[in-house]
Amino acid sequence: MKRRRFLQALPLTLAAAPAPALKLELGITTGSFVRHLVETAQPGKLRLLDLPRIMRDELDMRVIDLMTATLVSLEPKYLEQLRQAAADAGCVLTNLKMNQKGLDLATADENLRRESIAVYRRTIDAAALLGVRWVRPLPGPKAPDLKLLVPSYRELIDYADEKGIGVLIENFGWMQGDPDAIPQVIQAVGSDLKSQPDTGNWTDEARYDGLTKAFPFAVSCDFKARDFDADGTHKAYDLKRCFDIGWQAGFRGPWCFEHFHNDLAQLFREMGVLRDMLRGWIKASPP
Repeated sequence: MKRRRFLQALPLTLAAAPAPALKLELGITTGSFVRHLVETAQPGKLRLLDLPRIMRDELDMRVIDLMTATLVSLEPKYLEQLRQAAADAGCVLTNLKMNQKGLDLATADENLRRESIAVYRRTIDAAALLGVRWVRPLPGPKAPDLKLLVPSYRELIDYADEKGIGVLIENFGWMQGDPDAIPQVIQAVGSDLKSQPDTGNWTDEARYDGLTKAFPFAVSCDFKARDFDADGTHKAYDLKRCFDIGWQAGFRGPWCFEHFHNDLAQLFREMGVLRDMLRGWIKASPP
């Protein structure tokens, strides 16, 4: 049986086990720093090339989930520099969120669909140079025609697989109010498409049901937090409940924090709060 058909035949209800090296690991998404990133060193700003060292020395975490908008370039020289910076710091580059604007994998405009696939293929080439495990195309704002979306995903999955890279789907755009969207797309595309649930990218009505249905297929999680109050409480939604849903589904990491603050130093402090929070929950949870 061909590998693709074998993977498609696997039961969709099985939780996708993380690579052993990432089990119980915590990390960040570089999108968290988009307001602070610069190409050359500046006071109060951050170079992405310096982030791996800060991750290990100041935050005591090692998983870095990348986003295309935070990369200085997709040129090989820069990508190799970033990969080496991560390796030198003992960090792991896990995923590249492909957030290019104006692309559409499910458009009836065949020229645009082919251009979208071509851009994503070139980005997958860049992801291979970075050494990441996964890539994530950007979902569009409108519910797609699955008859158009499925072959596009399959083409990207097959292309990425040749480079040892998997493809993820994240609740963004049209999926944010539909708790059934992620399992429905995976059912249509095949079980080699995995999920990356984002705890924040839901409408309030869909959040917990959506996480419950997405976590069984997850290999990574964007553990997003909104603003903290002065007393440290998070009122936007229940972070512990989000964690518990993932844990009960068998998900064990990596948990990648996505969080924002206008002050870079405060952002790092709040990343530390999230780190300590999840480590406490993990320690207190059953195996």
